[in-house]
Amino acid sequence: METQVDPAPAPGAPGDGDPAATATTLVEPAAAPAPAPAATPAADTIPGTPAIARPDVRALGEAVERESAFLDVVTAEVAKVVIGQTYMVERVLIGLLAGGHCLIEGVPGLAKTLTVKTLAETIHATFRRIQFTPDLLPADITGTTIYNMHTGQFTQKRGPLFANLVLADEINRAPAKVQSALLEAMQERQVTIGDATHRLPDPFLVLATQNPIEQEGTFPLPEAQLDRFMLLIKVDYPSPVEERAMLDLMTSLETPTAGEVCTIEQILAARRVVRSIYVDDKVRDYIVHLVNATRQPRTYGLNELAPLIDYGASPRATLFLAIAARAHAFLHHRPYVTPDDVKAIGEDVLRHRVVLTYEAEAEEIATEDVIRRVFERIPAP
Repeated sequence: METQVDPAPAPGAPGDGDPAATATTLVEPAAAPAPAPAATPAADTIPGTPAIARPDVRALGEAVERESAFLDVVTAEVAKVVIGQTYMVERVLIGLLAGGHCLIEGVPGLAKTLTVKTLAETIHATFRRIQFTPDLLPADITGTTIYNMHTGQFTQKRGPLFANLVLADEINRAPAKVQSALLEAMQERQVTIGDATHRLPDPFLVLATQNPIEQEGTFPLPEAQLDRFMLLIKVDYPSPVEERAMLDLMTSLETPTAGEVCTIEQILAARRVVRSIYVDDKVRDYIVHLVNATRQPRTYGLNELAPLIDYGASPRATLFLAIAARAHAFLHHRPYVTPDDVKAIGEDVLRHRVVLTYEAEAEEIATEDVIRRVFERIPAP
């Protein structure tokens, strides 16, 4: 190999001032650069996605402070009647702000129906309560066509679904025909009576309750209908302190009531601000990776979850997780979404969309356990 004389190093370069550095040396071929370590899927930016323009955070923050002020008043009014259950009240408000239906699950006596009725009392809006039973008919909730003997004409009588807030109490007691009629109202925001289709009022929100421990006389909700609920809210027992406060309140001489403190216009204005809350590109990618990890757990290093998951969450989960995280940030008076907002609302959005295998059921593994494992493994931005 021929020898070459290197030029003198520039001042400040490595070896500057070292006599040995100016000596005749052999020039070896340049070594190939070491390959960069592969990033985990959750840290990658999804290719082909356009960057989201950052809004005026100051102006957006002022709008959030202004439009979310009424929520503190609503929460205070609900607290006059419902002791504790802060988690349930907050989730129902998130559904109201995001325009997503809520399914509230818990044993009898946990104030599920009382919470929904009390929230409806704080809003100047129409409210209807439907008690679902096995003999309920679709016409009982949507309405029907009635023949008028005096005029000789058919007239349409609208059912209780034509309201802003609809409480579907014990929804899993109704048969499939009723669930089908309710599904059209939940998804399309419309009701078909005979040969006529009618738009439902805006806002329209279904708040359904169901008892998870009673099986006699119940009909499991189909997966297609479960997927239409933005949130599945699981209610637990109150603490002893809360239960004592509840006892004192409900056995007093005066029955507590909630006052009307907000209007439909305020809710619609709040919804517009919620949809403008800033979600950074990294948080968007984080949401997408979380949902995809329930479908392809092996890709994300979750090999132990692959035998436990039969079906992962649908793309509707991605959309609902983003809008629910925005509503959670709005509820806490912030103009931007953080990964903590996604984590706070993640179980409520995903628990009814991830279907486990028989092996998971045999091992008594709950859906929440699988979802928590996904959140633990996927790194937050």
